[in-house]
Amino acid sequence: MKPRWLSDLHWIAALGAGTAAAIISTVAQILLWATLTDALPGVATVVHFGLSIVYAMVLAAIIAARSTRSSLIVGGLFGLALYAINLYGFTAVFPWFTVARGGITLAAHLVFGLSASATYGWLRSRQVAAKA
Repeated sequence: MKPRWLSDLHWIAALGAGTAAAIISTVAQILLWATLTDALPGVATVVHFGLSIVYAMVLAAIIAARSTRSSLIVGGLFGLALYAINLYGFTAVFPWFTVARGGITLAAHLVFGLSASATYGWLRSRQVAAKA
């Protein structure tokens, strides 16, 4: 028997949410960098995009059975937790990553969590409606 969170998960919606959140948060980060700094790290953007899809799949599993409001709250907290993990945990392995710490990257992670949860909820509701 599958755990409830796995049965409630809509995989296509999760993949779509990851892709959308990757695009939205990457664009937000690039716009913030372009507006507020003179830095525009290209490699980080590519890595960010790939990881966003994986992270959104994890988030989708967490919010699969939650309401929209709860999903958005969890998504925002998830984005903030990812910031802490990525910018403080992974720097033990990738010390050069410490230069990415700051308000812009924090905002991009928050945008990621919110957009991933909102997109997942929207795509999930479309899948459910299509099956009805």
